[in-house]
Amino acid sequence: MARRFFDLKIDVNVPGRWYLAEPTNLAGEEVEDIWAFMQGRPVEITERLRIPIFRPGKPLDIEFAGAGQTPIISGRVASVFREMAPQDVQLFPVEVEGQSEPYFLLNVAREIRCIDDAACEAVQYFTKEDVRSDKAGQYRSVAGLRIDTSKVGDARVFRLWGYHVSIIVNEELKEALERVGILGGRFDEV
Repeated sequence: MARRFFDLKIDVNVPGRWYLAEPTNLAGEEVEDIWAFMQGRPVEITERLRIPIFRPGKPLDIEFAGAGQTPIISGRVASVFREMAPQDVQLFPVEVEGQSEPYFLLNVAREIRCIDDAACEAVQYFTKEDVRSDKAGQYRSVAGLRIDTSKVGDARVFRLWGYHVSIIVNEELKEALERVGILGGRFDEV
């Protein structure tokens, strides 16, 4: 039986949803590298972080905060990741402005090179001539994302090599997140 995987995305269609701003330290100073939490690698956090509200609204179980798209998840969603994918993620407690419930920064600490270029609708790569020549050979854009599941191994959640915007979860993790009623997340099969 073929294994199924899904791109975990934000559901922007939740009525009256909140929007979160970039993480800061407790003194309100910006995090040095806002992109660190989407690289698919372990990170070290030495101090507790605070997540300001960019636009007030209905709290979500998952939100991608600020320009750096830092995944912030509720305690009940964090418990699913902690139980089902402890080797693939790091969970850091954070203070979300105005919330007494626990929230966590989700760092997906695994990266896999598995995009199936031929099965995708279209892919474009960065070149040495691009503004970001340091990204040469990585994906500039991917339409109709598809992955080669034979390259995934035992990972339950991971980022894609060369295209870090996606968080890919396996079917079992997706179903567990749906059972706890994840608000704000949607799943697109890849």
